[in-house]
Amino acid sequence: MNGIAEIEELRSELAGEMNLNRVIGKYSQDRPGPTLICIGGMHGNEPAGVTALQRVLDYLHASGAELAGQFVALRGNLRALAQKKRYIETDFNRMWTPERMARLRSDEIAGAQNAESLEQFELFREIDSILAETRGPAYLIDLHTTSAPSQPFAIFGDTIRNRRFAKKLGVPLILGLEEAIAGTLMEDITNQGHVALAFESGQHDDPRSIELHESAIWLALEGAGCMSRRDVPNIEVHRKHLSGAAQNLPEVLEVCYRHAIKPTDHFNMMPGFVNFQQVYEGQLLARDRHDWIWAPKNLNIFMPLYQGLGDDGFFLARPVHTFWLKVSAALRYLRVDRILHSLPGVRRHPKDAFTYIVDTRIARWLVVEIFHLLGFRKERTENGSLILSKRRYDLSPPKKHR
Repeated sequence: MNGIAEIEELRSELAGEMNLNRVIGKYSQDRPGPTLICIGGMHGNEPAGVTALQRVLDYLHASGAELAGQFVALRGNLRALAQKKRYIETDFNRMWTPERMARLRSDEIAGAQNAESLEQFELFREIDSILAETRGPAYLIDLHTTSAPSQPFAIFGDTIRNRRFAKKLGVPLILGLEEAIAGTLMEDITNQGHVALAFESGQHDDPRSIELHESAIWLALEGAGCMSRRDVPNIEVHRKHLSGAAQNLPEVLEVCYRHAIKPTDHFNMMPGFVNFQQVYEGQLLARDRHDWIWAPKNLNIFMPLYQGLGDDGFFLARPVHTFWLKVSAALRYLRVDRILHSLPGVRRHPKDAFTYIVDTRIARWLVVEIFHLLGFRKERTENGSLILSKRRYDLSPPKKHR
């Protein structure tokens, strides 16, 4: 059984005692302008974003603040939020792959018939209907918290448009994470030609995480063009709140290693690590049923896992000087990627204008670094060659969203 009938049957099976609504609230004054969608609780053990969104909505409705376009606040995984669990059966923020999205757009539940399949169908339909009604550019922020103590940071797929929006928040920018993991919601939104990022405010149960989420939402409303600076309450306080929480951190870091795990690994992170902490080559980081796990180089540890569920044990990242972001932007605006095929060992992909095939036996020096500067961060190997791809809407949105 497929399609709507299948969805209704699964919805009935999973109804339980859940009383949460998908839509936290909306605010609009029927003026043309951008749409900002914010989602809290994509993971059920991360309710801070939901609370922050409700606070912002309460203020907007009470004050009648001037707003162009619309602001929409949504809950992510309702059933996991109701049970205060990260997820019920499947990590909700690893399910938004191109294959699953194609099935969802055909009114099917993609993949296994479980709670998260239904959650995905319902959230997808809500977001899709909002985007279909937009009268200007669309922005999405996925609000998260971490299991380890952390300062705030922003994650996004490396497009110039995403970078520009993320910088409005004034927190460290993380490059390469979206390419290290697959199936995030913001990846799908970026691929549609919209602007999307994830904002991590701090540790799950830290009350400060709610406050930092709230500051990020206000700055995003101004950064997206929904509100003018004068109409955002205490905007300079929010800026200082975020910049102060992120002080002494590099402005930009690049993820260079992901330690993927499975439940059967019985992974255990060594105690005491916090986000962005410097680790040193040979330092003990974790252990699993196979072996001890040591740091391969002097790097910064990122998102160490201290919760029972998840596919990522930890990441390692290195600081990137902002000079290289400026170089990267200049090269992209100059469309330097159009001449990459003239480099030795490099050729265009015959079926994809945004993909190149690299023979690493010929092109051996700084190949990956050059391609990264130009936005080619999606990597895979195929028949001994390195395949590098970039996102389609790096500099400008599709015509229908302009």
